[in-house]
Amino acid sequence: MAASAVAYLFPIVPPQRDARQPSPSPPEATANRTGIARLAASSPLADAKRGAEYFLLPARSILNRCDSERVPFTWTVNPYRGCEFGCRYCYARYTHEYMDLDGADFERKIFVKQDAGPLAARDLLSCAVRGEPIAIGTATDPYQPAEREFGATRAILEEMAKLEGLSVSITTKSNQVMRDVDLLQRIAARSALHVNLTVTTHRPRLARLLEPLAPRPDLRLATVHALRDAGIAAGVLAMPVLPGLTDREQDLEALISKARDAGAQWFAANVLFLMPSAREQFFPFLEEKFPRLTRQYREWYERTGYAPESYRQEIRKRVAALRTKYGLAAGPPASTAAQSQRSSQMILFPSASP
Repeated sequence: MAASAVAYLFPIVPPQRDARQPSPSPPEATANRTGIARLAASSPLADAKRGAEYFLLPARSILNRCDSERVPFTWTVNPYRGCEFGCRYCYARYTHEYMDLDGADFERKIFVKQDAGPLAARDLLSCAVRGEPIAIGTATDPYQPAEREFGATRAILEEMAKLEGLSVSITTKSNQVMRDVDLLQRIAARSALHVNLTVTTHRPRLARLLEPLAPRPDLRLATVHALRDAGIAAGVLAMPVLPGLTDREQDLEALISKARDAGAQWFAANVLFLMPSAREQFFPFLEEKFPRLTRQYREWYERTGYAPESYRQEIRKRVAALRTKYGLAAGPPASTAAQSQRSSQMILFPSASP
């Protein structure tokens, strides 16, 4: 399938909006607030549509260091705070609480980081990021609807395309990533790059309930195909696996089969992690739509964010067996990893190529 054959959910977007244009006054007073909460309260309202408000958030940096040993990356990039896709289970809802906002506002109040391109250009020239994994979209989707109007993600990728020796991953639920295939190809020619498409279920009706404004599963899988046709390393993440909803063996097999058919090079899955702020939104959703599951979820998740280890181990075994059956890896190909290792020994500098 050629890249042009992918059905687009969103139109082509303009370059990143000038954050210095006149904007309405900030929505809340800043008195008695500190840190990110003060910045958020003073962020001007830039737009309001589709039931969401968009604010321009002053940012000190675009790359944030992640010191956790539990993740395979050193640096994270999230061009937006909040995500309009409104996934019922999203663990990142807690990040809105740092801004003195409720987790329910996560999809209603979207904060766009100002000057994303210039800040990325500065951060990327630091020796500290040389060859270390940079993950775009670890908390919020870099291709959520706001991207079509504000272009923060593309502005960051434009700066990455000027450099050599980077190690970059992008994780998204959106086929809008194909808008930037030209930049992805330029980055992949000089650095290590791969793209993860998150697909929690192959069933469109269930996906619409769980992820109200995210593109359909078939559009995401078609995007995997289009990325592979464009020469970009791409795979599928079934994250999270939701107990009682997406964990049946036949459903997992149907999803991994479709991922294989789309040309995915890897398939990975993790069981639902449910933080308190997400739990406050997810439990009422379960009670309304899937009441039979409510008691089990409360028993598992009321006191901890994790399902029992025995269950998680069973899902790991199930997914591993399916990967073997369908010939998919558990992560990006070795060639990408090797390129990342070579990149770590390169001097990071703007390429002389156009």
